Amino acid sequence: MTPKDPIKEESLDPANWDQLRQLLHDMVDDSVDYISSIRDKAPWQKMPLEVREHYNQAYPKAGQGATATYEEFKKWVLPYTMGNAHPKFWPWYMGNGSMMGAMAEYLTAIINSNAGAGDHVGQRLEDQVIQWMISIIGYPKTASGILTSGGSMANFVGLAVARNAKAGYDIRNEGMRTGTKQMVIYASTEVHNCNQKAAQLLGIGDRYLKRLPVKSDYTMDLDLLRLTIQADKKAGLQPICVIGSAGTVNTGSIDDLNAIADICDEENLWFHIDGAIGAIANLSEKIKPLLSGIERSDSVVLDLHKWMHIPFEAGCVLVRERRDHRDTFAVSAEYLKVNHGGLASGRDWYSEYGLQLSRRLNALKVWMSIKEQGLDKYGRLITQNVEQAHYLGQLINSHDCLELMAPIVLDIVCYRYNPPQQLTLDELNQLNENILVQLHERGLAIPSYTTLNGAYCIRVAITNHRSKFKDFADLAHDTVYLGEELMSTPINQ
Repeated sequence: MTPKDPIKEESLDPANWDQLRQLLHDMVDDSVDYISSIRDKAPWQKMPLEVREHYNQAYPKAGQGATATYEEFKKWVLPYTMGNAHPKFWPWYMGNGSMMGAMAEYLTAIINSNAGAGDHVGQRLEDQVIQWMISIIGYPKTASGILTSGGSMANFVGLAVARNAKAGYDIRNEGMRTGTKQMVIYASTEVHNCNQKAAQLLGIGDRYLKRLPVKSDYTMDLDLLRLTIQADKKAGLQPICVIGSAGTVNTGSIDDLNAIADICDEENLWFHIDGAIGAIANLSEKIKPLLSGIERSDSVVLDLHKWMHIPFEAGCVLVRERRDHRDTFAVSAEYLKVNHGGLASGRDWYSEYGLQLSRRLNALKVWMSIKEQGLDKYGRLITQNVEQAHYLGQLINSHDCLELMAPIVLDIVCYRYNPPQQLTLDELNQLNENILVQLHERGLAIPSYTTLNGAYCIRVAITNHRSKFKDFADLAHDTVYLGEELMSTPINQ
């Protein structure tokens, strides 16, 4: 039986599969050409006004077809990307991606599975990836974990579990009730601001994420931590968690993780580690000793789209006690009951370990990337970046006009141009900001910046598998060249 007045049926599939096949071949060829010649391009290109205005178009009612859309991408999108595939891209902290990761992204979209629920291979892929991460950190096999969009969401999940486990009452049922002790979380002033957001959203409050001053090496002052915990307990507050940094975002410093673990054991506090910067460096024989104690934490964050170069997005959080993790997020709903058979069967679903029910199958690109390269190679690449950072530090120390501004622990180098002419701090800050802008806009390199003790620093975060030692010699040379050029003009121009 057919409908009385049937409509013309449509779908999003192409009318001509052979034309699509050719277009896909063209896309692959163009992609290989783009990445294989990436070193010949500028790492970043400023968008002209014409490009910015292109994105003010009204929404299209009728489609223009696949070929025309791809041509538009090549003209209006590809030349103006962030640039993090480039060998001289060193700002903030993000990886390059990889060709296998890109291919896996395509396959992920073809499969288009929801990784939140159901009995399908996507669940098994994530299980295996999580077990690999557990092994890297040194957690027991019974630990749990979940892939997230990145370190920000991973820290939110870890701190949510910490809050619920240490609240002392059924916070999921009763909420942040009045009349109970105010919970407190401790970190250093160098903690990433995503933890600040998490404390605000979890009802702890910004005031009670206590950010303690750091020592000269930018690690947490643990004597002050002990004193602050005791003072807060006497004041009627409820300390629940300490956040240790396995690589701070400004300088790459690593807190004394074993000492923090001891304090948390003594005070019955949750020990959470923000390891988005450096936790995965446990793969490096050179760095692993600096991360001693990471395995003693209650939860830890890794960011796989950083030093493992998984395409965005790919974060991860691990929790030592699976029950604490699941009890924080699992909910009952008639439409989410696990059946004894069929697609809706299986054991725990990942929707019970995080906020999302609908989740992208990010495990596939992690799984395929690790299968392709092996974890030992990732460890060697991490070591390579650390050695490149120390090489850049040597170049800076050997030049009269360059000044290293913080110890180099991992792969982050903070420095500035400081000429023989006597300049005020404000003048130096403005000069170095101008140097940074010129490095970007002339297409020479893309470092970022930070401020340490009031001094504007050029910050080089070397999470880049395409960088070569020569690139850092170029950076040192270009910094001096630009500094000398800018010094020949008025500072504020």
